[in-house]
Order: sequence, then structure tokens, then C-alpha cells
Amino acid sequence: MAGEREETHERSGAAAPEGTAGRPPAVRIEGLWKKFGEQIAVHGIDLTLPAGHFIGLVGPNGAGKTTTLSMVTGLLRPDSGVVEIGGHDVWRDPVAVKSRIGVLPEGLRLFERLSGRELLAYMGRLRGLPGEEVDKRAGQLLDVLDLAGSQHKLVVDYSTGMRKKIGLAAALLHNPEILFLDEPFEGVDPVSAQTIRGVLERYTASGATVIFSSHVMELVESLCDWVAVMAAGRIRAQGPLAEVRGAAPSLQQAFLELVGAGAQSGAGQSLDWLGGGTR
Repeated sequence: MAGEREETHERSGAAAPEGTAGRPPAVRIEGLWKKFGEQIAVHGIDLTLPAGHFIGLVGPNGAGKTTTLSMVTGLLRPDSGVVEIGGHDVWRDPVAVKSRIGVLPEGLRLFERLSGRELLAYMGRLRGLPGEEVDKRAGQLLDVLDLAGSQHKLVVDYSTGMRKKIGLAAALLHNPEILFLDEPFEGVDPVSAQTIRGVLERYTASGATVIFSSHVMELVESLCDWVAVMAAGRIRAQGPLAEVRGAAPSLQQAFLELVGAGAQSGAGQSLDWLGGGTR
């Protein structure tokens, strides 16, 4: 089965998708490397993600997902390699790239002494939007994301779910072509998760692109139509969800086979001291 997955990766990698209606790929990565000291976090990956899709970048913890997204969005400089977003080089043309993307990073840091409404007003003006347009969009986003009742509350007092939603509102405010989300549902309650999900589905239905990282396969399978699987800093498979899943009963099973989870698992090791009320 692992061999079949490798063939899937080769097929998907060979035919670089152009996206919707002849658009360039949302993201094109070639030979991307990143090391931290002696540890190689990203091993020369090649990856092409089509425009107009809901895309999941999946992998176990420590796979290199956050490092990859940080390099793709211009937050972390790679050691080598090329990254293009919508045909624009991230490091040679950063202004053109950053005007086209929205980012909700892991470990989101916000201006916490501002209220939710003030934060959006500041971010919109920072993006160069007219004040009246910022206020209109901010009001709509606050309503849709169920934050209208908390818009004058300081961000420092927001819950985890509220912080994710106000961060998403800030990322969407300038109407980007591509939205990058790093574990957007982590620590979020089911009600907030459903609200975020509805906004993202509406966004992609308009022809925009969402790329989000996750290690929750059930979530990815329910949301995404395109998937890239990453493990140990390498891309193990990429392509339409059905193609990457193949004959496996679920994406979860295909993922476990791709990353070789059976060989890495320590579940078979003896833990005869655990449980049974003994000490």
C-alpha cells in the first residue's frame, strides 16, 4: 500500500495543477529547505497547490507543516528554494504577495489592549483600505463570526475561540485571494468551530483558496478537496483527496500508511506496570 501511495505522489507531483480557469497555482514550491542547527525541518520539498480549492496540509506533530507555511507566507526565510504565490515570488516581490494573502498563524499574537472592533479598524487601515470600507467590512465580519456582542471587549479578555475568530476576521478583512491557516480549529469549541467552518466554506465557494494545516484527519476529510501529506519534513503525497486516499477506507488510514505509523508506534512495548491499581 505504501508503494501505491508513492506512485500517487509521483503522479500528482508530475502534473502541476494550474487551478481554476487557467489561473496559476495558488502556491508553487520548488526545492525548499530549512535547517535549525543540525536538525533539518524541511527537506527540499516540491509542492504545487491549485487555486480555488480547500486544501489541507496534513501531518503528525513535528512534520514541518508550520515551518513550511511560515516560509510560504514570508514569515521565515528559507535556506534555499523557490516559493511563488499566484505567480509572484514571495521573497523577490513581497509587497505583491502579501497584498494577496491572509494569514492566521499558529500561536496568534494580537494587539491585546485593543477591542475587537478597534483591532479590525487598525488592521484595515494598515492594509490601506478606506476608513468607511473598513468599518463596513468589520461590522459584517463581527456579525457573521458571532463577535458583535463582544466587539468592544478587549482582545486580552477573549476566549481561545474568540481569538481565533477575530484573527480570522483580520485575515479576511482585505479580501485576500489565498488564506493560510495554521491549525485554525485547535482549542476551539464546537460552536465557534462550526462558525469558522461556515465562513471558510463561503469564502472558497467564491473561488478563493484556503490552505490550512492540521493533524486531525477527520476534519480535513470533511472540509478539503485537495490534500498534501507531510512527514519528517518531506511531502509523502499530494493531489485530490480521493486520489490520495486511494483504496483506503478513510484519509486517516491512508495517512497512517503514508507516514509509516505502524513502524514508529511504541504501542506494542510492555507497560505491564500501568493500570490494575498496582504501584
